[in-house]
Amino acid sequence: MSPVIECRAVCRVFTLRHNRQILLKDRALGLFRPHLRERREQFWALRDVTLAVESGESFAIIGPNGAGKTTLLRLLSGIYQPTIGTISVRGRIAPLLALGLGFQSDLSGRENIYINAALFGLTTREIRSVEASIIEFSELAEFIDVPTKNYSSGMQLRLGFAIAVHLQAEVFLIDEVLAVGDERFSQKCRRRFDEERAAGRTFLVATHDLGFVEERCDRAALLIQGRVAAVGTAKETVQAYRDHLARADATPP
Repeated sequence: MSPVIECRAVCRVFTLRHNRQILLKDRALGLFRPHLRERREQFWALRDVTLAVESGESFAIIGPNGAGKTTLLRLLSGIYQPTIGTISVRGRIAPLLALGLGFQSDLSGRENIYINAALFGLTTREIRSVEASIIEFSELAEFIDVPTKNYSSGMQLRLGFAIAVHLQAEVFLIDEVLAVGDERFSQKCRRRFDEERAAGRTFLVATHDLGFVEERCDRAALLIQGRVAAVGTAKETVQAYRDHLARADATPP
């Protein structure tokens, strides 16, 4: 059986533009010489990433800031396209990335439930069947008909998470969002993670929480500067990361 998630030699390049116009003379010359107007630089966020995640597996992506974890999840969710290589994801995806980012601020929480769920492929009938459950899970019943521009950032995150976990998805892409809201609600989110995992859902989690990886993930990959530095069981890969950090701390600046 084919993996649910598969990346084959994936690279992602971004073009960075550095403005060089400082003096009036430079600005004038830049009208006729574009190379004086800006300098472009290629940044390889991911290089030759090859991974496979099996059905029902909880797979973690770990590594330091800037390693390419979020870029990889955005590629898998379709926000970005790979510069080189191929990606395949089987089944409906629930991307738990920037929760609440796509909310229409002038619309109520209830209206945003319908808009967001519809964007991920749920029919109006399907949304109606889970609407009450989404509201109950978010614990925002008192404010559900209030425009989301009046929500705190924590309230928006809670509603975004509640929508995402009710998308009837086979694959969950999670980017550091299990610490949603206060400690009590965060624990509630983790319990929901465990329930979905027990039901056979597939998870790809990018996180800095190594304890969570060791406790709740089957396997993990370590990204360093956009490259896969290690792949193995969750505990093996976490140890590889800790060894990398120890070597980095021991190296003089």
